Amino acid sequence: MPHSKQPSHFQSLMLLQWPLSYLAIFWILQPLFIYLLFTSLWPLPALYLAWLFLDWKTPERGGRRSSWVRNWCVWTHIRDYFPITILKTKDLSPEHNYLMGVHPHGLLTFGAFCNFCTEATGFSKTFPGITPHLATLSWFFKIPFVREYLMAKGVCSVSQPAIDYLLSHSTGNLVGIVVGGVGEALQSVPNTTTLILQKRKGFVRTALQHGAHLVPTFTFGETEVYDQVLFHKDSRMYKFQSCFRRIFGFYFCVFYGQSFCQGSTGLLPYSRPIVTVVGEPLPLPQIENPSQEMVDKYHALYMDALHKLFDQHKTHYGCSETQKLFFL
Repeated sequence: MPHSKQPSHFQSLMLLQWPLSYLAIFWILQPLFIYLLFTSLWPLPALYLAWLFLDWKTPERGGRRSSWVRNWCVWTHIRDYFPITILKTKDLSPEHNYLMGVHPHGLLTFGAFCNFCTEATGFSKTFPGITPHLATLSWFFKIPFVREYLMAKGVCSVSQPAIDYLLSHSTGNLVGIVVGGVGEALQSVPNTTTLILQKRKGFVRTALQHGAHLVPTFTFGETEVYDQVLFHKDSRMYKFQSCFRRIFGFYFCVFYGQSFCQGSTGLLPYSRPIVTVVGEPLPLPQIENPSQEMVDKYHALYMDALHKLFDQHKTHYGCSETQKLFFL
């Protein structure tokens, strides 16, 4: 895979396109959409609103993925910028459904996005017969146009109905959940391997209810591509971040990377390798109403599998032999 340590201007611009795309769509298309309602072109947004009403439940019923969108050439530029790769340790049989834990969250989840929401790293060839879905905040699917963009890439709502649908209709579905959630974004600083997982057990209960296999993954390098300014819990900025999360569902993080000029600070991520290692699936029995003891048992087995996956590969992807994986 061709890659140079210093990204070209073209690659950098392409990379910026993704993290800013949500903002661009929200701030440009949404006002334009509202404006058209008060012009002679009002039938266009009116028809879309009518269709949106009829299509409202689609994000919870498998979505509407597009192989064309997943194969846009911009994703290959993002892949090559770092570069981003995926490593398979075991085959996934299309005869089963899978619930995949995505760790760590990082700031912008570059690894999970590129590997599971696009074909830039060749997911379909690596795991033939498996259809990946990456779960994200449900309110994204309430925004006109943004919902279409997300569904086209195979992104699904993290709501229980959406996950239940994918794990109960046909087989060969892989649903990825960033278990640490937005809270883990504040843990995203270089040289740290801390995951919010100790009390996150809902995904295990869901997997048991559907008999879905649990798949641990760890993305090495995800926390290395940005530096983050951390604030003390008693500071006004930290309180603002907490308030922002309660309103919008995610943290307002202050982070920085590099700019177009070598040695200067900017908003471009550092071009450092990102490798997502997909572990061996953990088979689970199907139990309609699993007891808390059963959930605890398989949650402990999952954490153990994730720990072993990290220890097995850490020295190959930038971590020292003494680096430990911590669970909060």
